[in-house]
Amino acid sequence: VQVVESGGGSVAPGGSLRLTCRVSGITFSGYPMSWYRQASEKGRELVAHIMSASNLTEYAESVKGRFTISRDNSKNEVYLQMNNLQPEDTAVYHCNIGIPWGYGGQGTQVTVSS
Repeated sequence: VQVVESGGGSVAPGGSLRLTCRVSGITFSGYPMSWYRQASEKGRELVAHIMSASNLTEYAESVKGRFTISRDNSKNEVYLQMNNLQPEDTAVYHCNIGIPWGYGGQGTQVTVSS
């Protein structure tokens, strides 16, 4: 099983980024997927998740209205569109198979600063 994130970078406050996660080695369409983030010296935080069949989504309060999770089962990919980024969004973002943390990728760094 492979989980590979991409799309991180450095942006100014108010900017946008789109993260992509490509998964291989599983029947992707059968699994919920989630995005977590971990800032320096902080614990891991569940940012958003998306169900497998219904595509229902849920978000952490801190990102509601700014982030959107989506998936393309034909490509085995899940995305995180992040708008109006703020310095407190700075973290390493990890894609994870399922909702409880258990099988995540190496992550992609997102840095928001002026």
